[in-house]
Amino acid sequence: MATLMVEIVTPEVALWSGEATALIARSSDGDFTILAQHTATVGDVVPGVVRVQTTDGELAFAVHGGYFQVGPDDAAGVTRATVLAGVAERTTAIDVTRAQFAKERALAELAGLNKGEGADHGTSQLATAALERAELRLRAASSS
Repeated sequence: MATLMVEIVTPEVALWSGEATALIARSSDGDFTILAQHTATVGDVVPGVVRVQTTDGELAFAVHGGYFQVGPDDAAGVTRATVLAGVAERTTAIDVTRAQFAKERALAELAGLNKGEGADHGTSQLATAALERAELRLRAASSS
């Protein structure tokens, strides 16, 4: 029988590893689903929620971008799908209060930059990225 093994990892920690029935995510080319016996492929993962379906239910991870790789494992009939994210977390582990505070802080910083207070392109990019991360965490937490 064909098997799908999924790993969700960051440089700091392996968030989850195990047998799954499907891996669902989004790349710059659009949504995709990985099943057992999927063809070998590599691609990007854009910020969003990565879902892993298992026989015990669905797991969800807020992924702030990264890459995925799919290919056969050494074992016969096993397909291995790995998501390598720079930053990722289980949606059930998101601190909503902290994410809301981060969003408000980023919005305040952007408002100050729009008024010309210490405006430079780098600071604006950092504040925009912080806002996007906070909003992703909030969306992911509310969808789990």
